[in-house]
Amino acid sequence: MNVILILLDSLNKQHLEPYGAAAGSSPNFERLARRSIKFENHYVGSLPCMPARRELFSGRKDFLWRPWGHLEAFDHPLPRELAKLGHRTQLITDHYHYWEDGAHGYIESFQGFDIVRGQENDPWRVDPVDMDELPEWAQAIERWRPGWGVQHYRNVRDFKDESDFFAAQVMTKAGDWLRRNHGRGDYYLQVELFDVHEPFLVPEPYRSMWTEADDPSYTCWPPYQDAARMREFFAQATQGEIDFIRGQYKGKVSMADKWLGRLMDTMDDLGVWDDTAVIVTTDHGHDLGERQAFAKSFPHFDTHANIPLFVWHPSLAGARTSQALTSTVDLYATILDLAGATGVEAAHSRSFVPVIRGETDHFRDAVLYGNFGTGACCTDGEHVLMQGYDNEASPLYMYSGRLVRPGRTDEEITAGRYIPDVPYPVWRIPLAGWGKEGSILVSRSDPVGEEENRIESDPDLAKRMRDLLVSLLEEEGCPPEQFDRLGLTRV
Repeated sequence: MNVILILLDSLNKQHLEPYGAAAGSSPNFERLARRSIKFENHYVGSLPCMPARRELFSGRKDFLWRPWGHLEAFDHPLPRELAKLGHRTQLITDHYHYWEDGAHGYIESFQGFDIVRGQENDPWRVDPVDMDELPEWAQAIERWRPGWGVQHYRNVRDFKDESDFFAAQVMTKAGDWLRRNHGRGDYYLQVELFDVHEPFLVPEPYRSMWTEADDPSYTCWPPYQDAARMREFFAQATQGEIDFIRGQYKGKVSMADKWLGRLMDTMDDLGVWDDTAVIVTTDHGHDLGERQAFAKSFPHFDTHANIPLFVWHPSLAGARTSQALTSTVDLYATILDLAGATGVEAAHSRSFVPVIRGETDHFRDAVLYGNFGTGACCTDGEHVLMQGYDNEASPLYMYSGRLVRPGRTDEEITAGRYIPDVPYPVWRIPLAGWGKEGSILVSRSDPVGEEENRIESDPDLAKRMRDLLVSLLEEEGCPPEQFDRLGLTRV
């Protein structure tokens, strides 16, 4: 069985037509949904970009053990396991984090990979830039992200029309690869767009498609890595600028949708659907100012944690919607199962192929997610607990086979068999924790931006959800110090 995984970055479920977005915003996602299983309760696992990909490539939960990083020596990379079955494996992407230091082993696990350069701050070009030549959009980025607007301008300054943009390049390459390879033996094709990740820079007609707000001073790349700067931005930004940013995001969704449609046209022409499983999803969403915040940081509300997932299988009798709780980490076991693999180690991943086959619509009772060094979240499908953390009173360690510079010098780096199911020693490296935050407990039915924190008002519910979180953490064998920094008591 062939398998195609199409992975977009920072794609919000609520901005897609199959999940209720405006008609015409994403007609090709609607077209996809008409033949697929649409999952309503698919969740992130580890955030952001590379932690999510570690889960996809290894079937191992990432955020409890380490931050952003490479594949580990004890991982069993998904493409290599598929190659053992006889599948040809190919990656086509513009996701430049794959070729950054500290994120090795991912593209190298494929038999072939094709990369499109220039996204975001990809260090592709170093041509001198005369600051007087910066277009208005780059100047607006520079206001909040000095140097970032210049680098992105370097990368895209020669773009002449829509076909030069990244979604067009990646999807065109993917279609060309299918024309050369489909029908010539089993394969695994992973197609990754860095879109719809910021900067939300789009050409016409997408720039003005979803907003009338426009001003040369409006940025398409607001700040969020620096919390103080993000607060400053919201203190100064007008509603017009917020509307503009949201409009550019929606425009990027529409542009990515168009080029997804072009790839689907090729799949139609070649009869790909007849002998190929197709999965379309994202790594996480991206908040767009709903709670005076951008991006995908803790606390992880559903606006960026509950993500889209579409699955096609040739055996499907027709489109349907699944309410099963699933998570990013489950893609590893599911793809291997679809391809016919057996006996592959998957520490935290489970195959939801029984859901695809229609044998059940129940999968997990709860899912666990978060990003390293902040809080831990869980949902039972009805409520979401975003458990706070205290990095000032409790230690923080990363566990990895890669030795990195410690964030603290008051403790020694040690080595040992710290990961329960890994028979090899890894480094335990002390890191400097940052900040502390309180806990939030909400109902998934609360209106966006008006969520009620039930931590104090419903202590019975709070205890039940905290007990659930503890059980999930224990099930995954997380480091013991995590319970202290999360303010949790082990059962």
